[in-house]
Amino acid sequence: MLELKKEDEGMKKLVVLIFMVLFLVSCGQHFSKSEYMQHNTMYKNWDHMKFSWFGPENATSQDLEKSIEQEWWGFEVPYVPGQ
Repeated sequence: MLELKKEDEGMKKLVVLIFMVLFLVSCGQHFSKSEYMQHNTMYKNWDHMKFSWFGPENATSQDLEKSIEQEWWGFEVPYVPGQ
């Protein structure tokens, strides 16, 4: 009976390890596509940081204009109706 518990523990560790590897691989693919490492900062500029920290809930048309003008966002994801 004690031998069975050790095998169960080993299987649990293996399953957790497999899930961790899958998670890291999927995050790595998205991370490389996001071009995050090509920038030396997380935010494009101070306006972008202020908006990200304090303004997403109350976005205005001025925020939209700034984001387009200052190119805050990364790769574009096309909108496909019905998907």
